[in-house]
Amino acid sequence: MSTENQFGKKGWSPELMKSQKGKTFLITGATSGTGYEAARILLSKGAKVVMLNRNPKKSEDTILAYKNELGNHIDVSYITVDLGILSSVRKAAEEVLNTVSGIDALMLNAAIAQVPKQVITKDGFESQLGTNHYGNFLLQGLLFPMIEKSKGRIVTVGSMGYDMGIKTIKFDDMNWDKDYTGNNAYSQSKLAQIMSIYELQDKLKEAGNTDVKAYACHPGSSRTSLITTSGSLMMRIIFGLMKMSPLTQSAERGAYPELMCATEENLDQNGFYGPTGRSNWTGPVGAHHIEPHAKDKSVAKKLWDLSEKATNFKWNL
Repeated sequence: MSTENQFGKKGWSPELMKSQKGKTFLITGATSGTGYEAARILLSKGAKVVMLNRNPKKSEDTILAYKNELGNHIDVSYITVDLGILSSVRKAAEEVLNTVSGIDALMLNAAIAQVPKQVITKDGFESQLGTNHYGNFLLQGLLFPMIEKSKGRIVTVGSMGYDMGIKTIKFDDMNWDKDYTGNNAYSQSKLAQIMSIYELQDKLKEAGNTDVKAYACHPGSSRTSLITTSGSLMMRIIFGLMKMSPLTQSAERGAYPELMCATEENLDQNGFYGPTGRSNWTGPVGAHHIEPHAKDKSVAKKLWDLSEKATNFKWNL
């Protein structure tokens, strides 16, 4: 596909977003960073936002902050979920299905990154793979019937980190029991997320389903708390220095790609969306090149089948 920016030299920004009144958006990880900014901008456009967050206290504080800025009339709520625990994902999805009437877009924004030492989740997965991929894979699947009924969208927030590891899925050692590094495990988890969204697109096409749209994007190099939350001391120092340089952008700008994918009407699902400047870290938001290994069909299909087995969930496609 052409990577010429369809939104012109300045790229996409929320100024191009129409009113979102009457629409409902679910956003994971909305208490800080790009998720916080995405929810704030949607609320300012009249949308209803349901945050899916791990920390109830932070969720309450976030709602207060939004109301202080935008007014008490805004429609914002939260449901607690830990994406690293599949039982928590199932419980949260059940609550969504029981309390939310529709989903115009599910925005999979939350992630953990650069965990310095191997951590295994309750379900037996390496923590970054378990949280960033399996948790999101299950959440999408459980909410898919409502998204389909709403003719909604699924937006996966990946990372340019997908291209900073071994360039494939390490099927023989997905937990990195041998040679664990925080970067390789993180890279694999983001690659898995991205591959799964393109595999979902293929499955929707095969099923003749044109009601649901699925998009992959990334925030570039944005000044968020992601690395400081879970990264090693060295990574925190490196990113702390980067934050003071032109190599990074604000969390608000980092939210633009997922907002575009959640709301823009004429957007090619085959694209990979994010900043289009140097190294795709900053710059005007639009479609840009994605490396072929992220769309390796045989690997993606194997990963999908394995993910259904790992999460004990069969997608109804």
